[in-house]
Amino acid sequence: MEIAGFLASILIGISLGLIGGGGSILTVPVLVYLFQVDAVLATTYSLFVVGATSLVGSTSYFKNNLIDLKTVITFGLPSIVGVYLSRHFILPQIPNTLFEIEDFHVSKSMFLMLVFAILMLIASFKMIKKDKCEISPTNQKYNYPLVIFQGLMVGVITGFVGAGGGFLIIPALVGLLKTPMKKAIGTSLLIIAVNSAFGFLTSYEHFGEINWMFLMTISGLAILGILIGARLSKNIDGKKLKPTFGWFVLVMGIFVIVKEMFL
Repeated sequence: MEIAGFLASILIGISLGLIGGGGSILTVPVLVYLFQVDAVLATTYSLFVVGATSLVGSTSYFKNNLIDLKTVITFGLPSIVGVYLSRHFILPQIPNTLFEIEDFHVSKSMFLMLVFAILMLIASFKMIKKDKCEISPTNQKYNYPLVIFQGLMVGVITGFVGAGGGFLIIPALVGLLKTPMKKAIGTSLLIIAVNSAFGFLTSYEHFGEINWMFLMTISGLAILGILIGARLSKNIDGKKLKPTFGWFVLVMGIFVIVKEMFL
């Protein structure tokens, strides 16, 4: 199982490098099911892995002037607030056992994995669905209240389940701000990196439980994956691979629901 987990870690990075998102949604399931990490601790691990990988992935976009720093600030600051609220006020309030019905009980870990599965289904549909034609960024107008609200919601999700939220950020940047796709991917990676780093650093209560050697190994493999993905993206159209990866995420989301509810 560990070998499969290490290979999946590379796949997470390749996905981020090729299509700018989607891979991070697999990080927690990989940690929980292939490495047997507790679901709550897995969200902390995921924040580190996703943050480090996205930061490395954003560097090439930064060099090519494909990151909109104004958007990083406008979208990113509310996201950081969302991450903080989620990690310090929402997550700690969830009891270890939510409810029990005879022999069936819903634990905190099970609840987190089911929330994750729902997000995986949403992400898969967004990846499978054909993208609309890119709109020219001319006459770009910022809908500040909507952008701030979207940023806050993405931050809450990032802090709650440890997912980067690229599958939500990119449609928001393209749809709301008319950002060109390549610039949206680069901007998204930097927002994800900042959010994840903040979420991890404010999860200090879990630092004593972290296996740092294991965490660095997984992060290193994911970073290797994003470098491979970035290289492949020069010859492979990520948009063509996106629906295929979407179907894979859909199957994984259904598997998580079945595993948590019935197995």
